[in-house]
This record gives sequence, C-alpha cells and structure tokens, in this order.
Amino acid sequence: MSRFLNDIEGHLLLAATREEGRTAAERFTAPLGWLTDAQRAEVERRFEAEYLTLARSSWQRTAARAGRLRDEYEAAYRGLRRRLLAGWLLGGAVALSVVVVLCPAR
Repeated sequence: MSRFLNDIEGHLLLAATREEGRTAAERFTAPLGWLTDAQRAEVERRFEAEYLTLARSSWQRTAARAGRLRDEYEAAYRGLRRRLLAGWLLGGAVALSVVVVLCPAR
C-alpha cells in the first residue's frame, strides 16, 4: 500500500512540475512577440523539457542527501543505544556491588 501511495505521489508531483514548466515557458516566451507560433511552441516545449530535467536532477540530489542523512542518523542512534545499554549495565553492576558490599552474606 505504501508503494502504491508513493507512486501516486510521484505522478502528482511530476504532473505539477510539468504544469509549472509549461507556465514558466509561457511567461518566458510572452515578451518575445517576434516568434512565430511554431517557434513559440518549440521554445516552450524545450523550456518545459529543460525545466523537468532540472527538477528531476534536483529531486535525485535531494533523495541522495536524504539517504546519506538517514544513514548518519541511524548510525548515531545505534551509538546512543549502545552507550545507554553500557551505562545501564555499568549502573546495575555498581548497584549490585554496593548491595554485596553493604549486605554481606550471613
């Protein structure tokens, strides 16, 4: 189910980015009144394609960075868990030692 939702989210993100690219392309060509309709359509198509390529590249860099951060945080978490366990074990050993020293066997 999670994979399905991720796929839907990806398609929605791609559709939104395509629309942003089309809108940006139209804004870009709007002041270029000397373009013919065919030229304007070609410039807009290329602009949109480049916009999508740049967005995809940005998403890939972001995903790679997120993966590296996840690995770093997981490593830090494992280290903290090990230290906490070591602290509990040391505290338990100290407490047991104090009990043994203060309450000798009869």
